[in-house]
Amino acid sequence: MEHYYALIMAGGGGTRLWPMSRRQTPKQFLPLVEDESMFRVSMTRLAPLFTPDRVYVVAGERYAEELMRQAPEIPERNFILEPSARDSGPAAALGVAVIHQRDPQATIAILTADHHIADKAGFRNALAAAHDVAQRDYIVTLGISPTMPSSAFGYIRRGEPLEQARGLQAYHAARFEEKPPREKAIEFLMSGEYSWNSGMFIWRSERALGEFERQQPAYHQHMAQIASTVDTPTYQETLRNTWESFDKKSLDYAVMEHADRIAVIPVDIGWSDVGSWSTLYDVLSKNDNGNCTHGNTQGWIAIDTTNTLVYSGKLVATIGVEDLVVVETDDALFICTRERAQDVKFVVEQLKASNMNDHI
Repeated sequence: MEHYYALIMAGGGGTRLWPMSRRQTPKQFLPLVEDESMFRVSMTRLAPLFTPDRVYVVAGERYAEELMRQAPEIPERNFILEPSARDSGPAAALGVAVIHQRDPQATIAILTADHHIADKAGFRNALAAAHDVAQRDYIVTLGISPTMPSSAFGYIRRGEPLEQARGLQAYHAARFEEKPPREKAIEFLMSGEYSWNSGMFIWRSERALGEFERQQPAYHQHMAQIASTVDTPTYQETLRNTWESFDKKSLDYAVMEHADRIAVIPVDIGWSDVGSWSTLYDVLSKNDNGNCTHGNTQGWIAIDTTNTLVYSGKLVATIGVEDLVVVETDDALFICTRERAQDVKFVVEQLKASNMNDHI
């Protein structure tokens, strides 16, 4: 697999885990689940399948210093920096253009910097299997075996079986479904035919270029312009002059939903997108009362407290509460029920409306 590359998408500036995750320190830079940051973990779990010289990172320029500090083993030229945020479609297109220019035989795994994966060995085996299937001119996605009828994820319906690779069964991806209402999500789960869309895709760079050319010809034109200057003195100027011409689109919407020959490999690897305080609670270890904490250095006195998550650097004491999220930082305190954890977005909206940008 000498032509196999990992492209880690590390540019998200999400605030769904506010107040810990902020624009300047988004969740990928935080040690939310393990002792290292999510970005650092996303790198180390790739070894030994990918050596550092075959790991690329695409992210906004403002995160460059922190990314390089956390991953000094990755060659500096493998950090592909976006002049501004334009969603995952342009980010993936830029990464594909650069890698293909350097290695036209490349197969690229587009991965995430801010997801939790418990079974790291199983994940590497799935990536190796996806590489094998991709050599048959498929775009391969890893489908997550659903554990509940979630409306937070897109779904992929499995079609006919294709082949087995490294002990895993690949299927034709019959249809992509947008995030469904709960009733529809229950139908998907009960049918046994659907996987969650992980957002991880594996494809040969030549195949990727062909899909961009067919579905997003403007993207393809910009990619060609940028690629022609890779590793030359005019690269940065060309990138800046071209970048704003990329329409803001997700990779799913730009390419995947209407691509030909997509395969899905269902996997059960302990995956979570850690997209809210509630989902973070789900992946953390809990005591007999269902309570969990991480990074709390001063302790937590929990009296008659159940099913509660606490993040704080101070001593915390709770009495007679249940199903809460309590998050304390230097400049903010956030408390909500776990059921309402997704509604932190309304706090962020009010901060924006009040021009309290230092807190976002």
